Amino acid sequence: MKNWIKIKYNRAFICILLLLIVFNVVATISENSLLLQITKPLFIPAFLMYYFVKNKYISPVFIMFLLFSFLGDTASVLFSNDSVIKVSSLAYCLSYLCLLYVIVSKFKRIEFDKIVGTYLLVVFFINAYFLYTLFNILQAIIPDSLEVTLFGIKSISLIALVFVSFAIYLNSDTKLSIIFLVMSLCFVFSDMLHYISNYYIYDWSFVILDRTLHSIGLFFLFNFIIEQNRNYKKQLVSERISSENVLV
Repeated sequence: MKNWIKIKYNRAFICILLLLIVFNVVATISENSLLLQITKPLFIPAFLMYYFVKNKYISPVFIMFLLFSFLGDTASVLFSNDSVIKVSSLAYCLSYLCLLYVIVSKFKRIEFDKIVGTYLLVVFFINAYFLYTLFNILQAIIPDSLEVTLFGIKSISLIALVFVSFAIYLNSDTKLSIIFLVMSLCFVFSDMLHYISNYYIYDWSFVILDRTLHSIGLFFLFNFIIEQNRNYKKQLVSERISSENVLV
């Protein structure tokens, strides 16, 4: 971690993250609706522009994730009050499915022993039970059935994302798997706080924590992309060297 922070590019990346978090904190405490709508969508464009300073390539799947996630962030600006939550939930759901595709395609072969496999099944069923309970509660609170359905679909995609990320982390304890797992957990807790502040108790501290976790999740996502590109370049170099050795 110390070596990572020593790199000037990474320090600047952290400074951008902290600056955007401060903007969101100010907007939340001031309770200015316009600032609240504008500040959250700033994260993806800011990170993306800074990413392209040194990294020239990003895969199409990640581009799709960023587009859907940006649409979810800007839903309150682009759509009317009746459609905001629906459009936002659908956009976030599609973005999480993109991430699920990335992690499944990245780690295709996963092998577990019986103990780890049983543990993962127990964790999955516990989360599924809590989701089912929460779904029933929301049905009694929210009159719009479509909104509740979108919540269920988005929550299922998030649970699947965390479950697969955790399974891959247990199977291969690598830097990429750790980064992806932390990112997934940030998105899950951010989503939970979002629903708590919207349907149960509104508290500015919940909103701040929600936006902070969402921004940290994006931060780890971009670090995952950077690390993945770095590994890909190393692989290309090693393959080129090996091919040259074969020719010699």
